[in-house]
Amino acid sequence: MNILFFGTSYIAQQFLFELYKNKHNIFVVTLPDKPYYKNVNLVKSYAESHNIPLLQPELFKQNIISQIIKYNVDIGVVIDYGKLIPKKVFDLPHYKIFNIHFSLLPQYRGAAPIQYSLCNGDYETGVTSFYIDQTIDTGDIIIQKKLDIKYNDNAYTLLKKLIPLGIHVMNQTILELVTKNVINLPQHGIPSFTKRIKKSDGFINWHQSAITIYNKFRGLYIWPGLYSIILKGKLTGKRIKFIDMEIYDYVSINSEHDHGTIESIKANKGFIVLCSIGKLLITKIQIEGKPIVSAWNFLQGNQLQIGDKV
Repeated sequence: MNILFFGTSYIAQQFLFELYKNKHNIFVVTLPDKPYYKNVNLVKSYAESHNIPLLQPELFKQNIISQIIKYNVDIGVVIDYGKLIPKKVFDLPHYKIFNIHFSLLPQYRGAAPIQYSLCNGDYETGVTSFYIDQTIDTGDIIIQKKLDIKYNDNAYTLLKKLIPLGIHVMNQTILELVTKNVINLPQHGIPSFTKRIKKSDGFINWHQSAITIYNKFRGLYIWPGLYSIILKGKLTGKRIKFIDMEIYDYVSINSEHDHGTIESIKANKGFIVLCSIGKLLITKIQIEGKPIVSAWNFLQGNQLQIGDKV
């Protein structure tokens, strides 16, 4: 099977590995190199190390399209590519191009479905394969599989569950397309949308409930994480990142001027912070310029104390 593969990230690399393992003939399209971008393009690295043909177009000009046409593509697969694919390209493969998306479309269209599902405290997510269309994540659904979200799941653990499910959906979609056993389903229901996550999204608002903040911690676990600026105490003005936390109290209603205050210390665990409703137990932190440490060990230096505002 001649497969045109669009992808850029670590996630996409896992799917490319599966296609290569299954001995498909692959032609890779990935984003152009960006000198200021510090992360390695893992799809490009994998393609080059396995002698897989590779293109990195800024735009899909006629010379790029001509190269794709020469490859005589059967199916196109898109996994976390990073830009829109024009109609003149997604119409080229014999069986068209499909995308793998980590949500139950039309829920959470866009760039950050995993983060949004966790930040919103959802109990269910899934994987959808669908035909590429001229607008983002709107094409007809081919296959959709559901997955439960556990209370202790974060973006990392949920991604580790979604990738193998997504690979299964990809393989099944290819099989159904080739055997012409596909029933296309238009997306039904009210769509919801996600925006690309920014670093500033990780700034904690202690005027929210403990549950809301904890769900945000789960969703932004991989990047950018949750952080704040210490407002009172020896470390006033320092940035503090919260590496691990848990809900200590769901229901207590706290005075507004106490939100973000260290209320108490829990021996061998860490410190308890007041939210608008409930309390959070902080168990692992990182002060700017310092290594990650357990909150309990950090407290032994008396740099954070009861009454400080984080």
